[in-house]
Order: sequence, then C-alpha cells, then structure tokens
Amino acid sequence: MKGDIGVIGLAVMGQNLILNMNDHGYKVVAHNRTAEKVDDFLQGPAKGTNIVGAYSLQELVDKLESPRKIMLMVRAGDVVDSFIDKLVPLLDKGDIIIDGGNTNFPDTNRRVAALKEKGIHFIGSGVSGGEEGARFGPSIMPGGSPEAWPFVKPIFQAISAKTENDEPCCDWVGNDGAGHFVKMVHNGIEYGDMQLITEAYQFMKDGLGMTHDEMQSVFIEWNKTELNSYLVEITSDILGYKDTDGEPLVEKILDTAGQKGTGKWTGINALDMGIPLTLITESVFARCLSSLKDQRVEAEELFGKKESIVEGDKQVWIEALRQALLASKIISYAQGFMLMREASNENGWDLNYGNVALMWRGGCIIRSAFLSNIRDAYDIDSELSFLGSDSYFKGILENSMSAWRKVAAKSMEVGIPMPSMTSALTFLDGYTTARLPANLLQAQRDYFGAHTYERVDKPKGEFFHTNWTGKGGDVSSTTYNS
Repeated sequence: MKGDIGVIGLAVMGQNLILNMNDHGYKVVAHNRTAEKVDDFLQGPAKGTNIVGAYSLQELVDKLESPRKIMLMVRAGDVVDSFIDKLVPLLDKGDIIIDGGNTNFPDTNRRVAALKEKGIHFIGSGVSGGEEGARFGPSIMPGGSPEAWPFVKPIFQAISAKTENDEPCCDWVGNDGAGHFVKMVHNGIEYGDMQLITEAYQFMKDGLGMTHDEMQSVFIEWNKTELNSYLVEITSDILGYKDTDGEPLVEKILDTAGQKGTGKWTGINALDMGIPLTLITESVFARCLSSLKDQRVEAEELFGKKESIVEGDKQVWIEALRQALLASKIISYAQGFMLMREASNENGWDLNYGNVALMWRGGCIIRSAFLSNIRDAYDIDSELSFLGSDSYFKGILENSMSAWRKVAAKSMEVGIPMPSMTSALTFLDGYTTARLPANLLQAQRDYFGAHTYERVDKPKGEFFHTNWTGKGGDVSSTTYNS
C-alpha cells in the first residue's frame, strides 16, 4: 500500500505533523536530507506506527499514491526552491507540492505560476501553533493552485485544530500566495499581541510594584474575561515559573527579543499598500529597540532615567489596564484585517474574513475567545471595512476609552514605554477624526514641491497649485496620491 502524503524535513514541526497525520489514519512517507535523521525518527517517535521512511527523493516519489502530495517542512527561501527543482523531474502532471513553512507570499506567487507551466500544482500553506499545535492540531491556512485543494483537504482538515463546534481550523484561503499572506498577517498580529502583553506586565511590575505571584494571579483572572487567549494563558504560566533558586525565571532572561521576519514583512506590506498598521509596526520596532541592549544601558545612566511609581488604588489600575489591553488588542486585529482586505482587493483573492477568523479560533498562537465575535461580525457584514465599527467591538472600544486614555497618559507621565498600546489609541483617535491636519501637510508639499492639492469646495479629482510666495511660478509638479 502506497503512502497518502510525503513530508520532507524532520525537524520538530515536520515530525509532529507526520505523527499527527498518522494518528488520523494517513500513511506518511518521511524524508530528510540526512539519512541518520530518518533512521532516528523511525526508531524513535515513529516506532510502532505506519510511517515509512524514504532515503532519496526518488524513493519518496515511488512510495506515494497518485496524484502525489509532497509537503516541504524546511527553511523558507532557497532551500524550498532547491527541493522543488529536484522534485519536478521526478513528478507527473497533476502532482502536488506543498510548502508549509513561513514563506514570504511573493515567493509563493512565483512558484505557483512556474509550476503551473509544468502541469504541477503548488500549495503555499501557513501552519501555526508551534510544536504542540503541529502534533495535536494546528491552524492551517492553505492557498495556491485551487485544483490541488480537493486532494489535500481531507488530510489538512483532519489534522487541524477544531473549534468547540468541531469545525476544522483550516479552509481554502485563496489563489496564489493568499495562504502565506494570511499567515504573515497572523504573525504580525502575534507580534502586536505579545508586545501589548509585555507592556501590561511592565506597567504592573515597574509602575504598580506588583510581585510575580500577584501578576500571575491577574493574568489568570484576565483569562476568564474577554481577554481569554493562548498568549494570556501562557503568560500566567511564565510569570509563575520559578528558577532553581526559587526566583522568577523570567527576570533572568536577557531583555533582547528575537524575530524571524514575518512581523517585518507585515509592516513592509502595510507601507506598500498604504494601510496604517501602526500597532503591529510599533511592535516590530519595539523588538528592534530591545536589541540595542548596551546602548540602552548607557543611555539610562546618561539620562538618569527612573520610572515613577503609579499612585492610587492598585485594583482600579489593574482593571483600567485590562480594558486598555483589550481595546488595544481589538485594534491589532482590526488593522490586520484592514491589511488583508486591501491585499485581497489588489490580488483578486476574494478572502472570506469570517473563515480566516475561524481558522485562527483554535490551534494557532493568536487563538482567542473573541475570534468567534470577529467571525460573527464578518458573517453580518462581509464587506466590513473596520472591525471596530461592528456593534460588539464598537461597544468595547467605547466602554474602554476612559480607562485606555488613563493608562496611556499615566505611562507617559511616569516614563513606562508602551509604544503599541499608545499607538493603538492614537490610531483610533485618527480613524475617528473626520478632519485631520493633512490639509496643512499638503499645502507644505505644494509650497516646496508644487505637488498640488484638492479643495473641499471643488470636485474630488480636480487639482490645484498655488504660487505661495509670488516667486515660485505657476507650473505644478505631479499630483499626489491620497
């Protein structure tokens, strides 16, 4: 009996996905560039299962049922292209290659088009949930060649996480690089969520002078509210974890954050598309700032920086902080969905935003209770331009506004950096302001560069230039893009 699917790459994610597939009755053929890893896997975690090994790409192809389905769980970039180049001569028309890594979506666009010319289907699929998700149920976001989806759908939906209503957290996202784009936005929101939580932690620790046990208790209670989420849950675990000397381990971890690039890609795409992804971009810059550890140590001494204690009722501040975190988190998701909407329009993907929320409901890192409310919002209005306009989320934002402003203002006053939480508030203030000072900005552009402007008392699309000094002349430059 031939295999249902082949998987290349036996790092922890690849191994766990294979074991997950085996648990659901699929026969998997496992391959790795080094034969030793195949042997270790077969004699270790895969021992006693129906999983079989392949020690060459030709053996892998020969052991698979047609149309062959081969999933690459390897490092994104040139490694993926290298395996594709080696596989193509061994495959038949109609066979399917799947990239399950964190790939930049333009690469997926390119690969779909190139393989289509050879008669081979390509799927670029985001997979979220880390090691545990891969083993017991990840969120899976496939896109690419739509002809391939019916052959892959049963496997992916079987191994994916399920909602409380047993709905699979996996569905077809769209053509070409749509799946990897949605995964990129997922990771951008993940950056935002993590940064917001760390800002709340610093406000409690440095501003309110709370112990780690106290902070752990707060996060446990917050996880029983609308903030219920995987990241809030694991934060409570982390704050309660003690090192061998009984002290909180988290305080012994160097405060320089790493990143693999997906948050940066999200910010770059937002800039390219003109979407104000302020919170998520701030979270990326916060990681960049954290990496300047030696400079920060010197600057603290140079400026004599000290945070002040936040005065007042601690419980009142904790509730205000909860509301500020919740409101900011909503803005993080709202900005992410704005970016997906623009990308869908530009690329003709016809994304189903309710389905995206469903795919993120379980298995993934940003899974949270209010994703069900996001799905409901897009079920009511599939063309919803701003998540905060939905009645449920609008109510939370309005009810949280006073507390949110209180926390933001106090953080500025006492010197606790909260770049993402404050930028989320500033974004909402800007988004809900009918007239912004960009009129003056546009006058400045016309003054020094003759870039022209539109007038509020003339039809939109009609452009004007003013000789502001009487010396500059009446010839305009190019018109601006709004």
